[in-house]
Amino acid sequence: MSTETTQRQVEHDVLLVNDKTQNKIQVVKGLDKDGKLETVPPTKKNQNQFLKVDRNGDFFSNFFSNFFSQLENPTQFTFFRVPELLTIKMANQMQKELNQSGPTHELFLKHQITEVGNELKKENKVAEPTKEQEQYSSNKFDIKDIDWDSLSRLGLSKEKLQEMDLLEPLLQGYKTKDLVAVNLDLGSAVFSLDARLSLQKNEEGKVVMALEGVKKYPNLNVPLYGHEFSKQDKHNLLKTGNMGRVVDLVHPTTKEKIPSVVSVDRLTNNLVVTRVEKMQLPHEVKGIVLSEQQLQTLKEGKPLLVEGMTSAKGNLFNAEIQFNAAKGHIEFLFDNTNKQSKNNSQNQSQLSDDLKSFRGKELTEKQQGDLLEGKAVYVKDLLDKRGNTYQGYVTYNKETKLADFSFQNPNKEQQSKAQSQSEKQTDEPKKTKGRKM
Repeated sequence: MSTETTQRQVEHDVLLVNDKTQNKIQVVKGLDKDGKLETVPPTKKNQNQFLKVDRNGDFFSNFFSNFFSQLENPTQFTFFRVPELLTIKMANQMQKELNQSGPTHELFLKHQITEVGNELKKENKVAEPTKEQEQYSSNKFDIKDIDWDSLSRLGLSKEKLQEMDLLEPLLQGYKTKDLVAVNLDLGSAVFSLDARLSLQKNEEGKVVMALEGVKKYPNLNVPLYGHEFSKQDKHNLLKTGNMGRVVDLVHPTTKEKIPSVVSVDRLTNNLVVTRVEKMQLPHEVKGIVLSEQQLQTLKEGKPLLVEGMTSAKGNLFNAEIQFNAAKGHIEFLFDNTNKQSKNNSQNQSQLSDDLKSFRGKELTEKQQGDLLEGKAVYVKDLLDKRGNTYQGYVTYNKETKLADFSFQNPNKEQQSKAQSQSEKQTDEPKKTKGRKM
């Protein structure tokens, strides 16, 4: 018992920060005597310098409010709160998002913290499609309450979840960001499926693992908590993933009518619901402060066109944003806005922003030039989802303006075929000439 108590006492969160003038993710070290922010790079050798804060909600709120008030230039920085054990991994992943073109940064929205009055709002809470979409704290579930023997029948273990960096988010109450392969052993039969995982409490209060399997299409032909989808509802959900309006859903137990928004989980095609009162809406998006009227539009579930935003690379852009219940925050709807104006403004002979980097890896000017000439470019130190490095060849299609990746050099294959064909053609005349002799 004393060991568990001690373990809980040493659980901390760490502050990450993005300096808007540098677009670089660093770990907060503290403040100097003049109120200037001190930071260190997110590396293992700097771990003893990371500013660690007790993850208790009240303590953290009071600490950050005091910290924020002493900061010399608070508007220059954006802060994020992450678990201590995931600090380096999440900092590197955020930096990869910053290096990529486009303004959609999901980790930013999930972990960004802002000061609202005397309270601290942490925008990393995910809505659940059933029950009451309650807001999660850092420790919604206790690891000792998990029935690991039962999970072993799903091919899951504590070690496996830790290796995949899934255990901590699950304990915090989140669904897994990606699909997880699960093997369900029923004794007489074994089923394999891909599913999003989440921890829930059943009616008896026991912690169980919920599996959200993948559907081919979202089921829009049957009522959802008493709501029948109109033709426009179906069109919106299939096109953008969001229904685009607020509807009253009937609670299955209390029969209470609850104003809610509905979205499609793009990984599983399941429908996800968020109560309007639980919607987390930012007051500022990419340098643009939203008016009350704009916030009301988002609260009604509608898409909102925001103009003059600034991307991570400092470029101005316009885009529609909309609240997505499956993600628990707003998202950018790039397919609906600004695509034509962006294409018209770019010179066809130049690489688009997407090709100045590939999977977070910046390309040199020579590499960009080689891509435009149709050559395959060898790129090293690419990172996969687990942070492992890999390398390979990138090619660029001028017509589709899309990049492709291959572990083998496609130019070598083409060259080998061309050489083989050339040798074949060279041999044939020799044989003909020999017959004449």
